[in-house]
Amino acid sequence: MNKLRIRKVGVLSLAKIYGAMFLVMSLLISIPYGLFIIIFSLIGAGSGGGDAALLVGGGGIVIGILVMIGLPIFYGVAGFIGGAIGALIYNLFSGIVGGIEIEVENVF
Repeated sequence: MNKLRIRKVGVLSLAKIYGAMFLVMSLLISIPYGLFIIIFSLIGAGSGGGDAALLVGGGGIVIGILVMIGLPIFYGVAGFIGGAIGALIYNLFSGIVGGIEIEVENVF
């Protein structure tokens, strides 16, 4: 068994990974959530009457679409920034403490 030590992490590399992971995870949540907002606003608009019902339905559709598009973008950017900050902090502390040690094995 060989031991390896991770001394530094690529800041941009980790930031891209975190940004992509947060974007995909937020898509899994925001798309169903946005669809629920749209469906329930349309159900609410159909049960009422008059101009207020049209505003509820149209507003719910816009909000649902904004949730489905805006939240993944927000979380992707937040993940990117968080990953960059995390990599910088890791690089700072790995210089002081020594980094993470892992054991690897050659498999043939």
